[in-house]
Amino acid sequence: MPNVRNLLLRNKSAIIYSISLAILLFLLKWLELRFIIFEHSFELYIGFIAIIFTSLGIWLALKLSKPKVETVVVEKEVYINKNEPFEPDALQISQLELGKRELEILNLMAEGLSNQEIAGKLYISLSTVKTHIQNLFQKLDVKRRTQAVEKSKRMNLIP
Repeated sequence: MPNVRNLLLRNKSAIIYSISLAILLFLLKWLELRFIIFEHSFELYIGFIAIIFTSLGIWLALKLSKPKVETVVVEKEVYINKNEPFEPDALQISQLELGKRELEILNLMAEGLSNQEIAGKLYISLSTVKTHIQNLFQKLDVKRRTQAVEKSKRMNLIP
């Protein structure tokens, strides 16, 4: 304890000076805060309202500017005369260079049969069916079975 007392007595003026500076700094900050809050309260109030309405406007603009995706389903009626037998378009078949087996596979694809079922029905291997289907896709310029069936119906290749 005597060492602390000697230290305080020796540095008495520095400690008093430090404490008075801290009190003065606290007083100045308090006055500055009082000046900002009380003297400029109207400006702060307007600023807070501006921030609230700006953020509300941004949120509303983002909400309203999202594109609304609307799905439209178009149903079309196809009139097929069941009394007349179907005649495929021979000109289209010759232009596309479709073979008899490819037309058979195309008809079975239109019936919804799988590759395995087509192979069983035509008594050919599964790889042969896949080869014919790939050739059909190239000749019809499509990528999927449904596209091939739809395009061949439009081209009057299958019923």
